[in-house]
Amino acid sequence: MKKEITISELAKLVGVSVHQIRYFEEKGILLPSYIDENQYRMYGMNEIYRLAHILLLRKVGLPVRAIREWSEEGTPDDMQKLLVQSVSKMEAEIDRLRSLSGFIRKVLDENEHYGQEGTSFQVIQRDQLVLTTWFETHMESELDARMLVQEGNTLPELFEADIHYVYEGDDRVLLCTEVNDVKGDIALPAGEYLSYRFTVHGEEDLEQHFSQFQALADRSGLILHGSRILAEKSYLSLFTQESLYYELFARIEHNGSDAVGGDEKR
Repeated sequence: MKKEITISELAKLVGVSVHQIRYFEEKGILLPSYIDENQYRMYGMNEIYRLAHILLLRKVGLPVRAIREWSEEGTPDDMQKLLVQSVSKMEAEIDRLRSLSGFIRKVLDENEHYGQEGTSFQVIQRDQLVLTTWFETHMESELDARMLVQEGNTLPELFEADIHYVYEGDDRVLLCTEVNDVKGDIALPAGEYLSYRFTVHGEEDLEQHFSQFQALADRSGLILHGSRILAEKSYLSLFTQESLYYELFARIEHNGSDAVGGDEKR
């Protein structure tokens, strides 16, 4: 009986597919010990150890090309550099996954808020919100694709971040996105805000919701100070493509105690 084993036996032994072993052969990093008279690829102990070594290098994140180049002329110092690079890539991927996990949790939390009946209007305590301006338009202007190309530089993460429409009160509308740890254009101070969450089937329905927002504030004796902010939550389209999700909010003035200065412009 031959001491060497076939490719299918090798695959079963190390727990990989025959296709993967053939792929390593195509890339020149694993060759059979010999090919017998029946054209079977045969593998011995050297090839088993070689395959195990390749799988270890793949597990720590090295691409096949780097494995081949290192196998041909690499040094221990070269391997040190490759592993350091691999760790850096893994840490970046971990950060990306943490950020993605946080985004998904945010989406789930927002959807829960919108799913609760009777809680559309709320007085809430908000932290400071710092915004950077994407571009400026007017209330009468309808957004279109050409406007985005002409006015915007780089399209924000449109379906990941809230797009804030800041209504200045003089028909100007600023399209903004939130920024963290950097200087922005507008800083909305921390404090109490009247918040109104709602869904519509088209932007033509927005005007009536602005009216309802102000009517509620008037009935409740709330004095709203500064800009009206309309936050579009595009990511909630994950749950339904037929509705647009918005939050309309404005800061509540308490007898002038926090009215001085208004919304800070930076």
